[in-house]
Amino acid sequence: MWTTRLLARHAREHGPSAGHQCVANLVQGTVCKILGQEEIKPHKVRYYLERRDAEFEQKMAEVLCVYREVQILKKSAARSKKSGKRVAIVSYDEKPGIQAIATTAPDLPPVPGVYPAFARDFEYRRHGTLSLLAGIDLLTGKVHALVKDRHRSREFIEFLKLIDAAYPAGTAIKLILDNHSAHISKETRAWLDTRPAGRFEFTFTPKHGSWLNLIEGFFSKFARSVLRHIRLTSKHELKERIMAGIDDVNRYPVIHTWSYKLAEAA
Repeated sequence: MWTTRLLARHAREHGPSAGHQCVANLVQGTVCKILGQEEIKPHKVRYYLERRDAEFEQKMAEVLCVYREVQILKKSAARSKKSGKRVAIVSYDEKPGIQAIATTAPDLPPVPGVYPAFARDFEYRRHGTLSLLAGIDLLTGKVHALVKDRHRSREFIEFLKLIDAAYPAGTAIKLILDNHSAHISKETRAWLDTRPAGRFEFTFTPKHGSWLNLIEGFFSKFARSVLRHIRLTSKHELKERIMAGIDDVNRYPVIHTWSYKLAEAA
């Protein structure tokens, strides 16, 4: 990969023979100034995500309509204390590959004049990984969660059973989720067929449109507040710590709100 130092050296070595004697003594700082003044930045790479879903706009509109329904239900509940339409709307996803990492030496606590922060040995020991399957109720803020070794169809069905038991019969449970194979597998469809008509309704985000799912923001915050720097002795301890974090969230639930392009939803 090109760097400004390599560009300067290349110009010094090849510029004079190509008729550009002025770059014979070119230094890195001059290269930085030249590149900084130009619109083209050939020494940098920016990533983008191409939309490969031909129905992206339509699927996004469907997700936004669900968020619009959440907004309407919230306003209706605020105006009237009577229970209205019995609907639960859950934003769901999985967070796989959560590592159970152990230290190989004790952490050293901060000591004035010695260690300004916790000191930790660079070496660590892996105990494997776990997957967090979670859905956040967009009307109440409650988080439903399971921690499993994997996130196949059987684990997803187990999560569906969890939320099926969490809501009264007759409540329509609407899930916003991605198009993962476990969510549309024959095992999942077979289990859904055993439930009463209208009990579950799925709204899928478009391909490369996971940012449309509110649960992603929750995962980001959970990773920063619960999982960052975490060290454990086993996968079992990791599971307990994750569920303790979920319980703490549910003690002070936060009702998440979606606003991006919501006014455009039909």
